[in-house]
Amino acid sequence: MSDPNQFNQKLTDRLVTYCGIDSQSNEHSTSIPSTAIQLDVSRHLVAELERIGASEVELTSYGVVLATVPATVDTAPTIGFCAHVDTAPQYNATGVKPRVIANWDGSDITYPDNPDLVLNPTTSTYLEGKEGEDIITASGLTLLGADDKAGVAIIMTMAEHLLTTPGLKHGKVRLAFTPDEEIGKGVHANLPADFGVDFAYTLDGAKRGTMEYETFSADGAVVTITGTSAHPGYAKDKLTNALHVAAQIVSDLDEPGTTPETTSGRESFTHIYAQEGGSSEVTLRFILRAFEMDDLEAQATRLKSACAKAEGDFPGSKVTCEISKQYRNMRYWLENDMTPVDLARDAIRTEGFEPDSVPIRGGTDGSRLTELGVPCPNLYTGMMEIHGPLEWISVQDMASATRMIANLVQIAAK
Repeated sequence: MSDPNQFNQKLTDRLVTYCGIDSQSNEHSTSIPSTAIQLDVSRHLVAELERIGASEVELTSYGVVLATVPATVDTAPTIGFCAHVDTAPQYNATGVKPRVIANWDGSDITYPDNPDLVLNPTTSTYLEGKEGEDIITASGLTLLGADDKAGVAIIMTMAEHLLTTPGLKHGKVRLAFTPDEEIGKGVHANLPADFGVDFAYTLDGAKRGTMEYETFSADGAVVTITGTSAHPGYAKDKLTNALHVAAQIVSDLDEPGTTPETTSGRESFTHIYAQEGGSSEVTLRFILRAFEMDDLEAQATRLKSACAKAEGDFPGSKVTCEISKQYRNMRYWLENDMTPVDLARDAIRTEGFEPDSVPIRGGTDGSRLTELGVPCPNLYTGMMEIHGPLEWISVQDMASATRMIANLVQIAAK
């Protein structure tokens, strides 16, 4: 792979195509996958995988695309690569119009559909020094979807390279493209067995040269508040307003150092992200995040205490708090066998970087896969400013990731 630009055009074409297909997930849906439009991307990938010569291509009943790049040596481990096709529900992702700023000259990047929006090193510090690279953004009214269609494009381009380049020595490589990662439902219970790998990697990271093997542990919480309804004109000593109860709970939890906007690094948080309802009944939705389990349990205790206090302070109200498990810190399992981490570090060094490993203040499909017995660190793609209209990615970063994972499977075969 002596030509540093050999993957650029294919990565560009793939990402622009994938991002142009709507595929937002929906946490309120009970279907699998949560939205049918995700399957539009999945079916496109099935056809593309068959076209480039992959084997064992299938779209499972639970919406995951699986495929194989056959081994060229028999003694290597079976390695999986995983990326998700859905885009985040937190921001508009309908009608994405990707655009390529080729050979970026360092000037402000503006947006045709949102003149007030500007991308530059002030609004996104990682853009500093990217002059001469090809930058892909959306048009200003939507996110781009590089999270994680960049990962899909990188894996697909790597797979095509392995399938069409004679003489490369590698073991069996398995590919998995999942739905619903953004809502914490990307890893179906059948996936670990169907994947059939010794270990795997998600391509869902950011800065070039980074690799993560530690994530948040995560729970979700739904708080339901029922008040006492009465005509407001005759409500004295009768009405219990559920909105007032909700306001107290949110206020009690809003302390510096406990919310996402006031924490960083290894600090935990409780985050309210949705409120539904009115004066008779309100539903509050929270996510709880921490790197250590005792801290996560403390977040749950704090939330439950705020709910109990509010119920006591407002006679006539009823407050329930249901907490559900989402995912756990992958470090708990990976620290027992660091083989996939060490291989990733060696592969990143082939790109001229000393690997940078920092804890993810979030999670990936790899968190759940690791917990279910498939060790799965996370590797970089270059995606930046995700889940919003400034989202962007450098084609050259994607090319670096493609070379890196192609090198990884060859290093593992030695």
